[in-house]
Amino acid sequence: MATQGADVASAVSSVSTAAVLKQSIDMPQDAQKVEELNFNEFAGRSITVEDLLKGTRNMGFQATSIGEAVRIINEMVWTLQHCYGPFTPSRKLTPLQRSWRCPETGEKTTIFLGYTSNLISSGLRGVFRYLVEHKHVSAVVTTAGGIEEDLIKCIGDTYIGSFNASGASLREQGVNRIGNLLVPNNNYCAFEDWVVPILDKMLEEQEASKGTEDEINWTPSKVIHRLGKEINDPRSVCYWAYKNEIPIFCPALMDGSFGDMTYFHTFKSSPLQLKIDIVEDIRRINRLGVSAKRAGMIILGGGVVKHHIANACLMRNGAESAVYINTNQEFDGSDAGAGTDEAVSWGKIKAGASSVKES
Repeated sequence: MATQGADVASAVSSVSTAAVLKQSIDMPQDAQKVEELNFNEFAGRSITVEDLLKGTRNMGFQATSIGEAVRIINEMVWTLQHCYGPFTPSRKLTPLQRSWRCPETGEKTTIFLGYTSNLISSGLRGVFRYLVEHKHVSAVVTTAGGIEEDLIKCIGDTYIGSFNASGASLREQGVNRIGNLLVPNNNYCAFEDWVVPILDKMLEEQEASKGTEDEINWTPSKVIHRLGKEINDPRSVCYWAYKNEIPIFCPALMDGSFGDMTYFHTFKSSPLQLKIDIVEDIRRINRLGVSAKRAGMIILGGGVVKHHIANACLMRNGAESAVYINTNQEFDGSDAGAGTDEAVSWGKIKAGASSVKES
């Protein structure tokens, strides 16, 4: 019996050893090793953002995706002056001219920037304001909140709160919660006071222009352009989009406080009503895609902003560059969570394009 037990133990040991100590192939000579960021290299000098970003490229996991996203965006070139020379107050660029040039091919890249409203509610708003102010993007797609929160922040402040603040208690106090941000409802009341006279004026202009050669046909992008002009505040993304003639598209403009205001306005202005045409805007954004010599997508978040940009690029058989950053996963089949390779199957990103999804 002892001999039989020894034989069994020997057989099990042999199988386990073979499983655990399975021999691997020799890794290719050009295989990239995982690298660590060695802070000792920066002794005696300040570490820069560029140092940190370069250090992420070969860390693995999502750090590597960040490094890849930076590489793809840098491919698009962060300056327009390489394409068109210095800007002057008397010289305006069209949206198609307002694009970046690929350093490898020399072709201009039309950049579609998409972001969701929560990013505007937070302190990241300043990043988007900077990009639009300095003409680093060709067109913007955002949600209703991405428009109204930008404008409302020019009227009233947003505050830091807590994710676990009581909803019932906040409701009694007239305070709205966005994650761990708090927005007093008075801000929305002030927004109504500001926007309703503008809606009145827009309706008046619409009616006065009927039957003329210059008949006004309001679209979401034209409305946003007008609101950017009226807010007249350099803290606003919409203001700089107006100043620099950068279109902001918002196919779901009614899905928020602005929609509430237009709803109330229909009763005030009845039987007349303000008309906002979404068909003209879909023609406009798709025309930007079709006319682009080279297209790039930078999409922060998911939902309508992600698909609207991708669909505009479908009209030209896909973008050459794409960066997605969102927290959605693919397992539920949502477009928000879909990776870049799924977009290739639809023709929204070109096969062989530079693309990455960062979660």
